[in-house]
Amino acid sequence: MVAETLANTTFGTEQFTAEQKEYLRDFFAKVAESRPLPFVGHTAAGLITNDRSSGLANQAEPAEETYFGAPVSDLCREERWKFEQNPLDLWDKLLEHANENKVPAVEDVFRFKFHGLFYVAPAQDSFMLRMRVPGGVIKSHQLRGLAELASLYGAGRAEMTTRSNFQLREFQPKDIVRVLNKVQSLGMSSRGSGADNVRNITASPLAGIDPCELYDVAPLAEALNAYIYNSRDMYGLPRKFNVAFDGGGNISVVADTNDIGFLAVEVGEGQDVPAGIYFRVLLCGITGHKQFASDCGVLLRPDQTVAVAAAMIRVFAENGDRTDRKKARLKYLVDTWGVERFLAETEKRLAFPLIHLAAESCKPRKPINRQGHIGVHPQSQKGMNYIGVVVPVGRVTAEQMVTLARVAEHFGTGELRLTVWQNALVPNVADANVDAAVEAIRAAGLNIEVGGVLGGTVACTGNKGCKYAASDTKSHAVELANFLDERFRILQPVNLHVTGCSHSCAQHYIGDIGLMGVKVNGEEGYQVNIGGGSDQDQGIGRELIPAIRFADLPAAMEGLFAAYTEQRGAEESFLEFSRRHSIEELKSFCMAQEVR
Repeated sequence: MVAETLANTTFGTEQFTAEQKEYLRDFFAKVAESRPLPFVGHTAAGLITNDRSSGLANQAEPAEETYFGAPVSDLCREERWKFEQNPLDLWDKLLEHANENKVPAVEDVFRFKFHGLFYVAPAQDSFMLRMRVPGGVIKSHQLRGLAELASLYGAGRAEMTTRSNFQLREFQPKDIVRVLNKVQSLGMSSRGSGADNVRNITASPLAGIDPCELYDVAPLAEALNAYIYNSRDMYGLPRKFNVAFDGGGNISVVADTNDIGFLAVEVGEGQDVPAGIYFRVLLCGITGHKQFASDCGVLLRPDQTVAVAAAMIRVFAENGDRTDRKKARLKYLVDTWGVERFLAETEKRLAFPLIHLAAESCKPRKPINRQGHIGVHPQSQKGMNYIGVVVPVGRVTAEQMVTLARVAEHFGTGELRLTVWQNALVPNVADANVDAAVEAIRAAGLNIEVGGVLGGTVACTGNKGCKYAASDTKSHAVELANFLDERFRILQPVNLHVTGCSHSCAQHYIGDIGLMGVKVNGEEGYQVNIGGGSDQDQGIGRELIPAIRFADLPAAMEGLFAAYTEQRGAEESFLEFSRRHSIEELKSFCMAQEVR
């Protein structure tokens, strides 16, 4: 009606042309169809309101705009930033920051994480770039490209993470667009590797080459990664989201610590489904909150896993809490709804029904080799081997990255695998080439053999690169592991997890020994937990020491390990030893060293 009125109005002696009238009709039709304006009242264009009734006298208050069903005024800070500007649509802003070499404002610090860019001040006045490496599979030319990026624009080094990917550090704002363009030219991506997105998809690092695996999960990880990459609604979740695929083989991918874990299982004859290989679905792992993913009673064919993952992620995206960051992970939605309702909502988004079968109807998982990620091991392919390279706490120089790429090209098939244990594997090395490959690895300052503690040590970035961390986790982890390995002959592997804060990026609750950084009278120190484990050793660690200076920690651990080596049973692991003793007994072992 407004368009008709204006179109038939005479201004001065001139009337609107037919073309002008048509423009006005189209313009106001679009206004009527658009979302409500953020204000009502008089404007320069005339009297426009959200009310389509014939007058203002009885106009009702406009309904508040919502975002995923939540009133905008109730959104937490980060959700409001996403509502105001989709972080995926930032290329112009990234160009602006690069051209002006300027750091982002607080809301854009958050949004830039959607592109894998982390401004990590005050720990470092620079950007960290986190990559996506789906399934942990990386080609040699890609590794060379990352090494070049680290050398040209960064700190000349990288970090392998507990999600089987790479982080590169110390990029200046002026270089961020060059860096992102280079990543794309390598056939790689960093999109969605931070903030409220599905993080790097992890998978069994021996997929396709493991003599003990039930299923090659690498294609599943790649397929889910590609689906997410090409589906905008799979970004901007209520909080971060982790997915893992476990093929049931030698090396664990700690699937039970993920929001969704897909675990390959074998079903024998005589069940309600045909015998064969399937996947069980584990839900709501969040070990920083002391919870493992639990079996939800669903059984899937391998070709159904990616569809189910996508459906579950969408259910979470549409229904997760966007008003309270502390209650926004998948766990809290399932706690509120219950597993049955969550599965029902998932099934609505699928073209097939879910199969329900008790876990007890499946054969148990095969044993895990806790040192299978280190050393030379035979593959399922006759005459071929993989070499597990020790990369203490994931720290690797650009030169070492180039060497690993060269080893993979000369002695393998130009491919490497990254593990959740922060190290790399070189697969497909023929028997005749193993010695030469190992010699080249050692010449780069790396190794394939290590002590029982260092081989199972993982650590988060620590306060050298993260503002949240209370301690220098990486340096302390290596120092403590070497200290113990030098003094004791550890027959069974020991997992040492060192994290800098309660965010638990290094999953301190699942370590044989789990350390969380704390300040002790202003000095760097740790809370000490003991007896954690995952998979078949699943358990949340118990608090052993609330807070201890790092300077005092080696002596306390020396006492503990002295008691272990003196009192352990035949073939008894440190984990088994710690679990059969009370906390008071374990504390007494720690204190005994002080009086020796």
